[in-house]
Amino acid sequence: MDNIAVIGAGSWGTTLANLLAEKGYSVSLWTYEKELADTIRRTGINSIYLPGIALSRNLKVTDNIKDAVSKAHCILNVVPTQFTRSVFGSAVEFVSKDAVIISASKGIEHGTLSTVSSVLEDLSDREVAALSGPSFAKEVIDKLPTAVTIAANDHNTGKLLQDVFNTDYFRVYTNTDVLGVELGGALKNVMAIASGISDGLGLGASTRAALITRGLAEMTRLGVVMGAKEQTFSGLSGLGDLVLTCTGTLSRNYTVGYKLGKGDKLAVILANMNMVAEGIATSESAYELSGKHNVEMPIIEQIYKVIKKDKKPIDAVRELMSRSLKSEY
Repeated sequence: MDNIAVIGAGSWGTTLANLLAEKGYSVSLWTYEKELADTIRRTGINSIYLPGIALSRNLKVTDNIKDAVSKAHCILNVVPTQFTRSVFGSAVEFVSKDAVIISASKGIEHGTLSTVSSVLEDLSDREVAALSGPSFAKEVIDKLPTAVTIAANDHNTGKLLQDVFNTDYFRVYTNTDVLGVELGGALKNVMAIASGISDGLGLGASTRAALITRGLAEMTRLGVVMGAKEQTFSGLSGLGDLVLTCTGTLSRNYTVGYKLGKGDKLAVILANMNMVAEGIATSESAYELSGKHNVEMPIIEQIYKVIKKDKKPIDAVRELMSRSLKSEY
């Protein structure tokens, strides 16, 4: 694992690349934007996604995908979900047959309704691990105590990757439920939009608590039907990440929801963002998954309608609260 490639130089990709470089690994960080690569090489700072943060001098930055991955023993994909297939597709021919591939993106692909690891497995014809959990890039780059999980079907691979990523401020647990870990990381982004809408509407802490709790129930129902383990959703990649993104103002998805709740139009919100809020695209994929697997997901349904059908947020709340009464379990 001496040579590691990180594909995607957003805030999270840059943070993970920097963490690994500070541990002494030879790390190549790939970015699509040549100008950004030049800026980081010249200044040692990712001025777009992590302004003001000095990065490790050991970190190499490139906009050449072949240079990034061809010698890598470990490849970490942190490209937004909807671009993963095209970006990794251009890299796969240069990837060593022995390289371990990890997904750190959190979403569900349009059309195929595949998790990111499934997309990477389809392209590379090998099993892919997943790194997920409650972790804001800004807090990790500042070395605040954080706990995440690394999911791999093979326990020995998981243990190996645990050692690669673990530090004295970034604690890594292992898990063998790759599907559950990825679904938790993807679906919580939609719930974070719901939580932001709730706060934007000024509905209070009780409403937010209800959304988190019932959101977790929806995530778990879908995950179990798809073959994930129920207990995974009570762990770091499920409940942990859900609580973080539904309550933390550093969450892009929460921020989008908050502004929607305040009455801003989605197009205007997106025009003023330089980072991807995965929950926007995932809301449609999650809605389609709920229909495909015949799983009731009322919060997902309403967020889909707010984002894709321009439904008024307050009308979505009223519809959720007027649903027929039933048992909690």
